[in-house]
Amino acid sequence: MVEILPGLIIVAGIVLDQTTPTAITASPLYAAAPLVAAPFFSFLRTLVIGILATAAVVGLHFLNDTVDAVETVTESLTVFTVSVLALAINGVVRRSGERLASARVIAEAAQRAVLPTPAARIGGLHIAARYEAAEEGAFIGGDLFAVQDTEYGVRLVVGDVRGKGMGAVETVAVVIGAFREAAEQERSLEGVAQRLERALAREGTRRDGIDLFEGFTTAVLAEIPHVEGMVRVVNRGHPEPLLLAPDGGLTVLSPADPALPLGMGELGTWPDRADEVPYESGATLLLYTDGLTEARNAAGVFYNPRERLAGRIFPGPDELLDAIVGDVRLHTGGGSTDDMALLAVSRPTPRQPERRRTMPVVP
Repeated sequence: MVEILPGLIIVAGIVLDQTTPTAITASPLYAAAPLVAAPFFSFLRTLVIGILATAAVVGLHFLNDTVDAVETVTESLTVFTVSVLALAINGVVRRSGERLASARVIAEAAQRAVLPTPAARIGGLHIAARYEAAEEGAFIGGDLFAVQDTEYGVRLVVGDVRGKGMGAVETVAVVIGAFREAAEQERSLEGVAQRLERALAREGTRRDGIDLFEGFTTAVLAEIPHVEGMVRVVNRGHPEPLLLAPDGGLTVLSPADPALPLGMGELGTWPDRADEVPYESGATLLLYTDGLTEARNAAGVFYNPRERLAGRIFPGPDELLDAIVGDVRLHTGGGSTDDMALLAVSRPTPRQPERRRTMPVVP
């Protein structure tokens, strides 16, 4: 409709001029046509619409033999002036759009640099990750994930920084940087968690305002040894990971000792304790941020990944995350109020068939 609207306005002006008395003028319609075109059309197309609108005014006065009237000069100058104004508006809108597109590219580049997508295979495991922004075209957020292959096993972190914007991205960079260093150096997963705590404590001293008192990061850390068939998990106030068995069974990895999020050490200190859970071949570990569990439908019902995934199987982590993302969009009607980060890790097995039966998430 926008594509043809300026032309329709000019045609309507011509019809109005031809079917009404001379005292009635359609010049407001001719002036409106280039203004409608300015925000949506290119400079050249806006120029063409302005020329057509001005020509329509002058041509009709020639046709009606009123070209010498004062009204003719006034109407023609009005439409011409508005057309020039429309061209100026078009230039402003175009430059604003270019700056916005440039800002989005820069934001995306910053997000990719801070939060690179992990390789599809790390330490013999199959890896898949997704970052779904709440707003289309927005890339800056506080959700994070990282995977590191170390001599102690494959170590993972998924977290959610309080807040949005560049401040949150700075904290994400601190957490991921500290995690990658600690994952290589610390012998235990508990030691990694404590290194992240200290890194956020140092980061907090540089902040002021509400971030000084309420800056924290929920996170879940996992360690998958190269040989042992288990996964160790340390949960710091984060949504509980899910372990999907190859037969469709689902286990919620609830922490034995609940702990506060990272960055809240001033409220109390206690030793982190990793929970060990069997991690058989063919199983998939799913870690996610609260953007998944807080996604609501029109009736206000929260998305429940436990209910949606229980009893269902998937060929691999990519298919699992694709199904979840699609299912959340169906559940929310395409809209969400929070960013969502997903990380799925599968332990392959030689006995696993190449193709497995896949049941859809949505019944």
